[in-house]
Amino acid sequence: MARVSAAVPHVLAEVMNSIRNAPRALVRRHRARRRAAATPGLTPRSRPWTRAFGLVAVVLLGAWLGLLVVGDVRVPVGPMNTTMTLRPSISGGTKINVSPLGALQLDSHVAPVRLDVNVDQLDPDRAQALVDHPERLSGLQDEVAQDVEHGTLDLAVRSCVAVVSGATALGLVVYRRPRRALAAGGLALTLLVASGGTAYATWNPDSVLEPRFSGLLSSAPSLVGDARSIVTEFDVYQKELARLVTNVTKLYDVTSTLPAYQPDPTTIRVLHVSDIHLNPASWKIIASLVEQYKVDVIVDSGDTMDHGTAAENGFLDPIEDLDAPYVWVRGNHDSRVTQKYLEGLKNVHVLDDGRARTVAGLRFAGIGDPQYTPDRSKSDGAEASQELAGARLASALRDQHAAGTPVDVAIAHEPSAAREVDGEVPLVLAGHLHREDMEVMKYGTRLRIEGSTGGSGLRAVEGEYPDPIQASILYFDRDSRRLQAWDEIKLGGLGLTTAEVSRHLPKENQPGATPSPTGTGPSPTGRSRTPTAPSPASP
Repeated sequence: MARVSAAVPHVLAEVMNSIRNAPRALVRRHRARRRAAATPGLTPRSRPWTRAFGLVAVVLLGAWLGLLVVGDVRVPVGPMNTTMTLRPSISGGTKINVSPLGALQLDSHVAPVRLDVNVDQLDPDRAQALVDHPERLSGLQDEVAQDVEHGTLDLAVRSCVAVVSGATALGLVVYRRPRRALAAGGLALTLLVASGGTAYATWNPDSVLEPRFSGLLSSAPSLVGDARSIVTEFDVYQKELARLVTNVTKLYDVTSTLPAYQPDPTTIRVLHVSDIHLNPASWKIIASLVEQYKVDVIVDSGDTMDHGTAAENGFLDPIEDLDAPYVWVRGNHDSRVTQKYLEGLKNVHVLDDGRARTVAGLRFAGIGDPQYTPDRSKSDGAEASQELAGARLASALRDQHAAGTPVDVAIAHEPSAAREVDGEVPLVLAGHLHREDMEVMKYGTRLRIEGSTGGSGLRAVEGEYPDPIQASILYFDRDSRRLQAWDEIKLGGLGLTTAEVSRHLPKENQPGATPSPTGTGPSPTGRSRTPTAPSPASP
């Protein structure tokens, strides 16, 4: 006990000494800091670009968090309740989510922000009011336009608040300095205003004419109307938006049953397939498309087989069960044996040597591939032989025109052969490349290259990802027999279950374009005439 009592005065003395020496220690520390600041070589130099990069990272992260927390607006659009949100994006655009049926994507603008519109639910009272009073549909266009305008303005204000608040709050947490936090908020506001200006400058209201469908919506292409109504009715963005909302309302009205596709009787619908390469799944897909789109005629631009042997001929038998005539040209994987077998099937029209045939109201002419290379080899002079075959087809097209039976659509397997008919026919179809492409050539002929409807067959497993299954629906006007629009259909390849349908229009059929007079186009008698089709840069 005596030892503890003796130690207490000693501890108190040490504490008092520390308190008395504290001011001196602070003075020494302050002087040391001043000396270090006066000697630049003793302190590490801060890098301005590092600070700037850090500030940008804080701003972007804070802005994104702000949008996630409070950056959405619930807006009633017509008979539906929707949620509109801005999301960071590299390519921009608009995505309309119609859960659980899928989504529509529109190339509406180019900016680092994407507009997401989620269709949450159908308001039963407003929907029933439209059903009970169909005359209100006439005013639905203006109502929808006003709803979207108010929702967009509300979203813009809320997004500004969310972005600035998020960036400022995160800047305060990271830097713990009000001045730095305010700088982060100001930079966030500047970036948002710049993004909004870019979106406004690149805004494309006609993008709704060419949507990309995914999910179950890919099986309802009539959601935006048929080719005829696109050309004649979808000339104003508000009207198109109203039609879209109205059809989505109908879609919900039939619950899980998708509406039947109602084709326009003035339209001829052509299903273009190519490069099936012995994939048996292709026949089921083709049969489904024929039924869904009410296809009038199927065009196969070759490479239906893989080796062209007689043992493979049984693969072609399902063609007879397709509920549409089948127009076919030989590819480099199809042999003469394949061609002879197809000539014996009841609904197949084999085209070769430039001969023409009228099927479903359209006149087709085609030529078989001059090369037979089932082993994928390429012999010397292959390109020259393709050009010679294309020249023979072009000569046959001129003869048809001279005889008073001009051809509407030419067909060749390889694009190099198809290019030789430029100026002799409005449209030429090809395949071979296993990828879709479209261009308007120098003399006005439109070249349409189809992807692989068989997903490249056995070659689907050669790459890192399986090749998609691709096909197209081409819409022709029954009177002029000219292409009005086309739908590109892309299904996930081997082992995938994705689906996408995108609508496209030729430049001359887009809203505001001056239509070509009937009968104009590529010259069937030569290439000296000025083309009236769109330029190659705008297929």
